[in-house]
Amino acid sequence: MRYLDNAATSPIRPEVLEAMAPFLTRYFGNPSSHHTVGEAAAGALEDARARVARVLGMRPGDIVFTAGGTEANNLAVKGIGIGAWQMSGRRHIVTTPIEHESILESAHYLQRLHGFAVTKVTVSPTGIADPDTVASALHTDTALVSIGYANNEVGTIQDIPSIAALIEGTPTLLHIDAVQAAGWLPLGIAPLGYDAISLAGHKIGAPKGVGVLGVRGRVPLEPLLHGGGQERGKRSGTENVAGAVGFATALELAERERMDAAAHVSALSERFIAEVLAAVPAARLTGDPDRRLPGTASFTFEGTSGEAVLLELERRGIVSSSGSACAAGSDEPSHVLIALGISAEVAQTSVRFTFGHHMREPLDDVAAAVAASVTAVRSSA
Repeated sequence: MRYLDNAATSPIRPEVLEAMAPFLTRYFGNPSSHHTVGEAAAGALEDARARVARVLGMRPGDIVFTAGGTEANNLAVKGIGIGAWQMSGRRHIVTTPIEHESILESAHYLQRLHGFAVTKVTVSPTGIADPDTVASALHTDTALVSIGYANNEVGTIQDIPSIAALIEGTPTLLHIDAVQAAGWLPLGIAPLGYDAISLAGHKIGAPKGVGVLGVRGRVPLEPLLHGGGQERGKRSGTENVAGAVGFATALELAERERMDAAAHVSALSERFIAEVLAAVPAARLTGDPDRRLPGTASFTFEGTSGEAVLLELERRGIVSSSGSACAAGSDEPSHVLIALGISAEVAQTSVRFTFGHHMREPLDDVAAAVAASVTAVRSSA
């Protein structure tokens, strides 16, 4: 089987399992407990926090462990939005129509229940949010700009430093969703200029159910979860110590390998894209052809059904997806593709291939299988 759905989830790395094991067995204590077992767990948690902070160039106190990317995005948009509103009265959020549902639905929640105004700036047909367009959406009431560093469906990369420069020196805060970017793009706070960053463990070889919101200490943040005051009052609930250790290990490995993996996988991906476009005349690459994640190749195959093509590919031993796993099973076309100006009918023919760090084999056989699968679907229509 060729597993090409790493944007949905990646396999847990052996090094991560090894690092987690002691905190699932011997050092199983509650990190809030004041005894030796609990203190051992608390020490491991703080060590993991410091390791994540080093990769991001932040302080350990800026790192909030969450249950994943969706919670991190919710905490960023709702928590910062409400915190900024309480502090300064600002109630305006700027985002784009191609964001992950966890950002869009969080913004809608603030709009619906707290009277926030939400501006979704238009993007180009390849998914680029022009910094000048973002600038035109800002005004004196803008509390937060929330934008994906790299799109989860089509892989388009945004110019985060230019967007950050627009709001530097103003009260407006910048949150980036870097869930898909981790392991492929630089994450450091200094070059990017964000105030908050969301990450998810299961995209980089850590388990599902652990993520991070890195948020500057000066940023007002209203917690979503209340109770015991864990995570310095920003996220109550007994911490997932083993998950935090696994996340830190996976993030360090991903960052260490990032440049070599990006170069190698990008070369394989570019060859694969060229082969698919040559072999399938109706194939269209979605997203930006140049500013894209190395491990993402997303197409539409007009005249087919994307789900039918996926079934044909799986019969041939290739596992991929039609887009975001969070929208799997929905009859609605991808909101991302619709925002790129693709018709609903064509959007429902999309197939996304996403590759992992350790992919080394050429994808010629996959390109051939794509061509055969599209032909089979068309023949049976």
